Amino acid sequence: MANTKVQEPFPISCVSHRYLLFDIDTITHVRREYNMCGVLAGTLPTHPQQNVFLGIPCEILPEEARLLVEKGVAYIVDDVVAHKQAVSGLNIAERVAYQKALEKQGVDASKAFQREANERKVKALEREAEKKQRKRMEKGSEQLDVSALSFDAHHDTNELFFEPSPRPSSPAYSTTSVVTKERFFVTPMTSHHLLSPNAPSPSLPLPEVPPSYPLFAHLATQGYFVTPGLRFGCQYTVYPGDPLRYHSHFLANGFSWEEEFDVNDLIGGGRLGTGVKKALMIGGKPTTEHNAKPSDSERAEDGVRAFCIEWAGM
Repeated sequence: MANTKVQEPFPISCVSHRYLLFDIDTITHVRREYNMCGVLAGTLPTHPQQNVFLGIPCEILPEEARLLVEKGVAYIVDDVVAHKQAVSGLNIAERVAYQKALEKQGVDASKAFQREANERKVKALEREAEKKQRKRMEKGSEQLDVSALSFDAHHDTNELFFEPSPRPSSPAYSTTSVVTKERFFVTPMTSHHLLSPNAPSPSLPLPEVPPSYPLFAHLATQGYFVTPGLRFGCQYTVYPGDPLRYHSHFLANGFSWEEEFDVNDLIGGGRLGTGVKKALMIGGKPTTEHNAKPSDSERAEDGVRAFCIEWAGM
């Protein structure tokens, strides 16, 4: 599969306060370059309740969208407003070009369908001919057809004394495939080419994020893959590499620096993490007035401090 270069900054569609990526190249780029997997949320209109084989769009966390915007590699687009402006802002020439492009896609799809149908038909005829040939060979190997032999002898005698009667010429069969003028009516699957590649002005505000965002940004900057942690009852599940290759190492919960939490949650999280061969991670960013001086092992450029907890004896 050829790598398609993605132009940055790329758009992130905002639909009902959910952040979506509709372009497969952008999804691949974000996963490869920024360690963000997202969750596929697209389903088929005929099977809206199936949740196994999902596809595009890819939904990303508000924390992921904000981090990409802060890095300057993406921008937020109001999906409804952007599409209305893009469609209503097309002039006559652009509309005609867009319709011709759709017609060409329909003709190409029709040709491909006709070509596949012809190939299936040829293969079916070849299989049927092989079956008949096999049957004839099996019958011919056991007995001779006497009537066929007598007919051949009589036919040879006639050819000795009489000229063979001319046979009517059969019309030449054209092997060239007939290109049908019919076309399929294609429903566009993507509309990103209608949108402006430039960021909207004025730009939309940054996505709202929970207090755990500093810990998320800290882990993502360190090269970890951070995914939703609902499966293990935490905020984030942290992987040292791509989740398709590695198991997660941490169950992470982020807090504001002065936020209080129950010690029982700390004990339960530590027991749960140890039971599933992971460590419980908690962390946050100290405020300016309560900025403690961490040791060298705890110091980070963004000021975030993280602690890992494991339950001994399990």
